[in-house]
Amino acid sequence: MAENVTSLFRSSAAHSPSMAALTRAAGDGAGPIDFCIPVNPYFPTPGMWDEMAGRLRDIITYYPSSADTITAELCNLLQLPPQAVAMGNGSTELITWIDHLLVRESLAVPVPTFGRWTDQPMETGKRVDMFPLQESSGFALDLAQYAEFIRARGTRAAVICNPNNPDGGFLHKHAIVQFMDAMADLDLVVIDESFLEFADAEAEPSVVQEAMLRPNVIVLRSLGKNFGLHGIRFGYMVANPALAGRVRSMLPKWNLNAFAEYVVFMLKEHGAEYAQSLQQVRRDRLDMSSQLSALPGLTVYPSQGNFLFVRLPVGAEGTVVRDRLLSEHRILVRECGNKIGSSSRFLRLVVRPQTDVRRLVSALEQVLYGTRRGAAVPELSTGTSYSSGTAAVDRLMSNGVGMPLAAQAMAAAPMPAAPVPVPAAPQPVAAQPMAPQPVAPQPMPMPTPVAPQPMPMPVAPAAAAQSPYEVPAAGPTPPGVPARGGLTAAQVRGTNGLTPAPAQGWPNSGAWPNAAGA
Repeated sequence: MAENVTSLFRSSAAHSPSMAALTRAAGDGAGPIDFCIPVNPYFPTPGMWDEMAGRLRDIITYYPSSADTITAELCNLLQLPPQAVAMGNGSTELITWIDHLLVRESLAVPVPTFGRWTDQPMETGKRVDMFPLQESSGFALDLAQYAEFIRARGTRAAVICNPNNPDGGFLHKHAIVQFMDAMADLDLVVIDESFLEFADAEAEPSVVQEAMLRPNVIVLRSLGKNFGLHGIRFGYMVANPALAGRVRSMLPKWNLNAFAEYVVFMLKEHGAEYAQSLQQVRRDRLDMSSQLSALPGLTVYPSQGNFLFVRLPVGAEGTVVRDRLLSEHRILVRECGNKIGSSSRFLRLVVRPQTDVRRLVSALEQVLYGTRRGAAVPELSTGTSYSSGTAAVDRLMSNGVGMPLAAQAMAAAPMPAAPVPVPAAPQPVAAQPMAPQPVAPQPMPMPTPVAPQPMPMPVAPAAAAQSPYEVPAAGPTPPGVPARGGLTAAQVRGTNGLTPAPAQGWPNSGAWPNAAGA
């Protein structure tokens, strides 16, 4: 696989090659350890897999029931009225119909976020007003500023992902309800809760019940991510009956496959196992965050999803790290250079069992630091020979001839006559945050790995004896490394408004939650 890793990513229309493509490329029938696709690793249970395998022939031989039949069973499980629910062949099918039917001229989206919320409306000629989440504030979404942005742009529809993908940022239920009420005059407000069941910051965080009472609100929920079954392609939306019915009327009669039907009808017997799987993912998230935060120069952002958003150390280029992890260690990660509002310095890493995480941490140590743990981060690359972004992103970030705007600015800037003193406070490597403008989306600044902030010299062996990850005392603290006496990302978890709450099970071992998670 080593010789064709780059071509695999380059030839893929998505952000990463499919697992099937990677398995074929490996040549031995085994795929990599998947830290890329955010899926529940503990569900279905082994017994459920055996049950599905035993029925495989019948499942794939015959037509499924109608979507109405499958939707009615899901609604019985979740205690929702079927009139308020539309099931889709994955959340992307529902996003497509929401765009075609309900987004008239413009859509506001915080970025970075799930790519279909920016790409889908652009593909149909809508204006996408992108509200940049600031790295300096940990990519937290300020709803008051977002509302002002929407009013200034005159946007007619708005999206919030809670938790957000890729950073896992979380908003409390009361804040989202206030936002929904403040935006009551918009054509549409979408709350994408695709990863909400992995959250533990609030006992009942969903706004599905509130959405059904409002004329312009849709809540999007995922099933494939939560149930560990991305390949089945099923998800659902909740809204008032008129809004849900409008979307449901456009869906094909057999838009849901027989596997989706079989899983929905078997779930009622496995509520306890599902609850346990979510609790284990939450525990793994804390452990994984702690292990990654110990790597020098690596910043881990607080997350309520089943993934962690990390910023690589100074000088590390995400595409190079990604390719080396795959070719040298058979580990697949999500490099975020093609996400608008992000850059190749960021990775999204899916929460996985501790055994896999230890292998990931060991691989990152070798790729980022070589064999010397705690050594200064090397310059991995001055760039790649290909763009990691989609065509739409490239157009936004270049002058039309392939040269990134940020690179043009650097090329045109005069070189300083003498070294510029570095301030004592850590400085972000990324370009200055883009301020909201009252026009169509502006090009997002691109970071450059060519001129990173100076790294302090490695600690001499005698001085470093107390810790393999000691930060040198001389020189400024590089971005992503806590200042001496400061806090790591794992230690500050919850200080951005999150109040961790114990994971809530269901009243009895076989029961399922209602749509609000109660």
